[in-house]
Amino acid sequence: MEKFKNEVEAADALHKKYEELRKEINKVIVGQDEVVKLVISSLFCHGHSLLIGVPGLAKTLLIKTVASAMSLKFNRIQFTPDLMPSDILGAETLDKDRNFKFIKGAIFNNIILADEINRTPPKTQAALLEAMQEKNVTVAGQTYELPNPFFVLATQNPIEQEGTYPLPEAQLDRFMFNITLGYPTYQDEINIVKNAASQSDQIINPVLTAEEILAFQALVEKVPVPDNVVEYAVRLVHSTRPNTEMASGLTNNYIEWGAGPRASQFLIKGAKCHALLNGKYSPDIEDVKAIAVPILRHRLVKNFKADAEGISIEEIITELSKEK
Repeated sequence: MEKFKNEVEAADALHKKYEELRKEINKVIVGQDEVVKLVISSLFCHGHSLLIGVPGLAKTLLIKTVASAMSLKFNRIQFTPDLMPSDILGAETLDKDRNFKFIKGAIFNNIILADEINRTPPKTQAALLEAMQEKNVTVAGQTYELPNPFFVLATQNPIEQEGTYPLPEAQLDRFMFNITLGYPTYQDEINIVKNAASQSDQIINPVLTAEEILAFQALVEKVPVPDNVVEYAVRLVHSTRPNTEMASGLTNNYIEWGAGPRASQFLIKGAKCHALLNGKYSPDIEDVKAIAVPILRHRLVKNFKADAEGISIEEIITELSKEK
């Protein structure tokens, strides 16, 4: 990692690296620019992401490509009803000398794809989420540090809900972003099919090292934030809480539960990173608005009236962003 004269020079370097990273990822991933940006942002913010999308939208390929472009170790865990916490975290076994030895589980990698996290029982979900929060694993009273950087991308299939264990709101709150992956455009899908038909494997060149990622994570923490931006983010979160002083009529009509303080913190973290990735040195209110939906959509609970009238969480957040 090269030394920078000051934080402005470091910010310029981050913006440049992001553009290089995006070009490498676009060799394999067609479209989905906003999804790629949010995934990279959560990594630079020490966060984790929950990705919602139907099968076949290249979620696994996206994360494998990001890991390759960042020189990070990647592992995919397929969550099933019979998956045990020890399968993820690891377990102690007896070696040939009858001594206990810890065998590391699948979680000991830099980037983890937790595929269909809602297909495994709460006990196994909790084991993963605790590791995400603590950045370490405790087995038989012994604590083991997870690699650094450490990033979890969990996926859920929005179609098949039979035999699933939906994450409770308190556990959903640990994810920085809730990213929805939509269908590709007509032209993007033509390009996807052409790329698949050519059968030519694209070589992904590493753009970032783990050391550089850690340095850029530290840089994001140091980015100055104007008071009016902090006040806007906190007002926006407060406005999602029904029957409170700052709640709007929209909130009181359609929201059952609003977002907690962690949402305010993530809005500011996300805005700082969004500003840096766009070549700015400090976030403004537009940066907060840009990441408000993926940060808030899994932290708000609609009421029956919203469901009956077909009002989406995204529409509510967008309107609240305008009001504040």
